[in-house]
Amino acid sequence: MSQNTTPRKTAPQRSATGAWAAGGTLFAGVLMLVTGFMDVFQGIAGIAEDDVYTRIGDYVFKFNLTTWGWIHLILGVIVAIAGFGILKGAEWGRIAGISLASLNVLFQFLFLPYQPWWALFSMAISIFVIWALATDEAYGTDERP
Repeated sequence: MSQNTTPRKTAPQRSATGAWAAGGTLFAGVLMLVTGFMDVFQGIAGIAEDDVYTRIGDYVFKFNLTTWGWIHLILGVIVAIAGFGILKGAEWGRIAGISLASLNVLFQFLFLPYQPWWALFSMAISIFVIWALATDEAYGTDERP
């Protein structure tokens, strides 16, 4: 019998904060996928029916709802692709996720007059995604279990 003398690699120890951030990154990827699909459906609704959303109050940011529909549709597809990249652990997914979540905060702010509660909820999700992707120190390394 021969013994294998090759030292075994042990999994690196994570701090509680690092484990929380890694779980947050997985959750951020799922949220990006869900948000992407919801934006696609929101875009389809805006394109199909121009009066499906009613503007609340008089705001400076006035856009045609068909335009908003196309913006949400295109952004939704790109966000869903970035969410898939995050779940696969790709570095481009992380960079795209942070960038697209930042862009989503801006677009949802502009969409506030049409769907205020959904826009605020989507902005909060995007801020969590930015935090989760920016704080995971093991992202893109071999330290993932």
